[in-house]
Amino acid sequence: HMGSEALGTLHTLPIHHFETAWVQELVGRAYFEMAKYQEASQAFALMQKLSPHRTAGLDVASTVLWQLSDRVGLCFLAHSVTSLAEGRHSPEAWCVVGNCFSLQKEHEPALKAFRRATQLDPHFTYAYTLCGYEYMANEDLEKAITLFRTALQTNARHYNAWYGLGSIYLRQEKYVLAEHHYRRALGINPQNPVLYCQLGNVLYRLGKCEEALSMLELAAAKAPANPQVRYTRAEVLEAMAAAEGQSSGAELSATQRRLYHASLKELQAVRAAVPKEAQVAFRLGGVCKRLGLRDQALRYLTLAYDLDPKDNSQVKNAIERLDQPDLDEDSF
Repeated sequence: HMGSEALGTLHTLPIHHFETAWVQELVGRAYFEMAKYQEASQAFALMQKLSPHRTAGLDVASTVLWQLSDRVGLCFLAHSVTSLAEGRHSPEAWCVVGNCFSLQKEHEPALKAFRRATQLDPHFTYAYTLCGYEYMANEDLEKAITLFRTALQTNARHYNAWYGLGSIYLRQEKYVLAEHHYRRALGINPQNPVLYCQLGNVLYRLGKCEEALSMLELAAAKAPANPQVRYTRAEVLEAMAAAEGQSSGAELSATQRRLYHASLKELQAVRAAVPKEAQVAFRLGGVCKRLGLRDQALRYLTLAYDLDPKDNSQVKNAIERLDQPDLDEDSF
């Protein structure tokens, strides 16, 4: 999977070749595999405009709309594709329907649609993977594992299924297994920033903080505006600062201050991108407290309380213990 190289080659085509449905499908897939969903959406929209009766590529196009949480666009696409004469016999069309139900949290109808896609074409790898993710959303992890493995039996290079298995093992705190599966996914698609971010997350949980930071830097280089990458990086920097403090005594060392300030900078960037996230405000409060910035810590903790008043016992406890030097709060 070499998305950027593929795009470079496709853009050298004459305009009358470039603006064809087949080429636009390839453009959309390339952007999708690089997790550039807005650009992928534009390419798939042009594909549909050029060939309204085309079903090839709509499975990925619908996943792009799912990633963008575009309910209106996804519902319109599902309606359009099921209106086609060949729609009921197309596995891609049933994936569109499944993604439409999935975005609305209607798991059983989504699973039924994805299973119908596999019945129409038992070698349609992506339908098994989508089915696996739906079982994950439904907390049925064993069935999800089975579906991801079935996807890999039909196509061993389907990185989405390797990623799905890694995500299950991460949820189960089987970090060594998660690392193995994320690395397999990255080996197939080295241009997806989400894969680097998740591998960095696992390495952090395995205590490999320096390696985790390296992965997160690669993720940030590919998706500098991604708030999840910066949030995970902030977590890792905090963990490194805390580990440094285990041998340096109560006072913050210069290294700890540098790490906490770097974490603070990342969290402030995350908050600018997602200002309504209580967890981000809470973690900002914790970092400010460790840096001795009491007023800022109180402001962020109060903000966290206001953003999520239903789940505020931990925030209240953090505010009450603000002047205690040994505060070591976790995230929500």
